Amino acid sequence: MLDFIPFSILDVLDILLVAILLFYIYKLLKGTVAINIFIGIAFIFLIWKITQALSMEMLSGILGYLLSGGVIALIIVFQQEIRKFLLMIGTTNFSSKKSFLNQLKFLQSEISSEIEVDKILKACYNMSKTKTGALIVIEKTNSLDFLINNGDLMNALVNEVILESIFFKNSPLHDGATIIRDNYIVATRVVLPISDSTKIPTRFGLRHRSAIGVSEKTDAVCLLVSEETGEISYIKDGEFVLYSTREELLEKLNKDLN
Repeated sequence: MLDFIPFSILDVLDILLVAILLFYIYKLLKGTVAINIFIGIAFIFLIWKITQALSMEMLSGILGYLLSGGVIALIIVFQQEIRKFLLMIGTTNFSSKKSFLNQLKFLQSEISSEIEVDKILKACYNMSKTKTGALIVIEKTNSLDFLINNGDLMNALVNEVILESIFFKNSPLHDGATIIRDNYIVATRVVLPISDSTKIPTRFGLRHRSAIGVSEKTDAVCLLVSEETGEISYIKDGEFVLYSTREELLEKLNKDLN
């Protein structure tokens, strides 16, 4: 007679919660260099469990020490992702159902409303020709409510004319950043956290440091137009994303947002 492993509803709940946690970690790290590190660690963990099951004491012991001693190293490697996670949890308003559900957007297969990237990019290139400084932050899965609240609220469908009007040099709204959520301009004159990274070249000013700062703390992406050179920068995960043509930049944006 076969002996079945005891399996209760709590075991099912345990497996489900672990699956959700792993899925969330994957969504948080997707598109970053850290995802390769995470896959490598998961592979080592799997080998460790196999060696334990096969009673390969020497190899399992080495892998066990490697995994247990690597906790501090993991914190250092994943400090940016951990910061994003804690910031998201810390800024969630659990008393507000709408706000709480916004934080769970990572469960969706894609952003609820496709962002018209071509219109945003067209506005950036028009402003580039006139060397009009601009900083556009596009929200992804991490809610930017904690930043939106310190700016001027707006509810306008994305449009190149409106974006150019916001950043026009004599406009009262041109200072600070503009935030876009689900193809709507939701806030202007937003003050962003400034990156304290020492790796940023001194030639980059406050706009660049602000764009890098918000992309370090959240998964938002930023488009920036320099008023000194007219150069358009694309910033994601605290780093400059390199591109050679307008078409390539459009392709990268569509891939990251839609």
